[in-house]
Amino acid sequence: MTALAETCELAAKVAFLKRPDSYPDRPSAVEAVETHLAWVFLTDRHAYKLKKPVRYPFLDFTTVAARHRDAQDEVRLNRRLAPGVYLEVLALTSDDQGRLALGGDGTPVDWLVEMRRLPRERMLDHVIAAQTVDGVDGARLRAVAELLVAFYRGAARVPWSPLAYRERLRAEIADNARALAEPRYGLPADVVIRTAAAQDAFLEGEASLLDARVSAGRIVEGHGDLRPEHICLGPPPAIIDCVEFNREFRMLDAVDELAYLAMECERLGAPSVGAMLLVHYRALADDRPSERLIHFYESVRAVLRAKLAAWHLDDPKVRYPSQWFNRAQAYLTLADRHIREA
Repeated sequence: MTALAETCELAAKVAFLKRPDSYPDRPSAVEAVETHLAWVFLTDRHAYKLKKPVRYPFLDFTTVAARHRDAQDEVRLNRRLAPGVYLEVLALTSDDQGRLALGGDGTPVDWLVEMRRLPRERMLDHVIAAQTVDGVDGARLRAVAELLVAFYRGAARVPWSPLAYRERLRAEIADNARALAEPRYGLPADVVIRTAAAQDAFLEGEASLLDARVSAGRIVEGHGDLRPEHICLGPPPAIIDCVEFNREFRMLDAVDELAYLAMECERLGAPSVGAMLLVHYRALADDRPSERLIHFYESVRAVLRAKLAAWHLDDPKVRYPSQWFNRAQAYLTLADRHIREA
């Protein structure tokens, strides 16, 4: 199938899924949200995710079979932290006349992940944006921490050696810096270079902190993308949208994930939320990493997020390029500050 044919086919699928009469419960409206990797269709009570037929160095969704496998993985993996949210994988079918349907006896032409729609007002990023974070019941944040601690306790341990773990971090630091230093992004090269050099210096000077994490069995197969927009405060709490398409991206220190979440809360203007979750985690998990290590992880994650923001500028159809540049700049500023504190 040519790229043009695949694009035309995707357009037909999206047009069908935007129609309320395409769904068995006949919702009052359908909101379509496009991301880099998927289309998400929000109805009154459900959300349906359709993967795009795209290929990147870290994934390949160019065949229907590959998208089917990924949809199955997404449901299986996300049920670990959101068991009542991820419902099933649904076939998008076509009959002999080329008419599309959800399910039915036609030939599967694609696959969707069906989810229960979570209340927007309970998502952590919405709570922060609405400036109601001070009104969040502390018990709800503790419940999120309890969910994560239980998850990490049961997660598969990654059998890396201390040296292998540090070398992996070193490679990530170099890759992120190399990408952000590209002149086409217009980001301050001196800050990129200085931040990467400081992160490398931490790896050398504080190797014992990182080695201790490996020795204590703290490197696990985790969530991979723990951000405020993926956390529903409940009750009960639920954490959605793990990285399902690449296991390596889920292999990390549990505290790295929490530091990532804390950094994102800080970027959104609510550093107290991330700090409180870390306090709960320390107590519940009996794990007390140093503040220097947390700052290091926050810095590395912030540079990664700066790189992902900058990559949006490479999209020929990018909307609001200034937004992505400003976001990359904000992440880079956070990364520089946190590595100084480390």
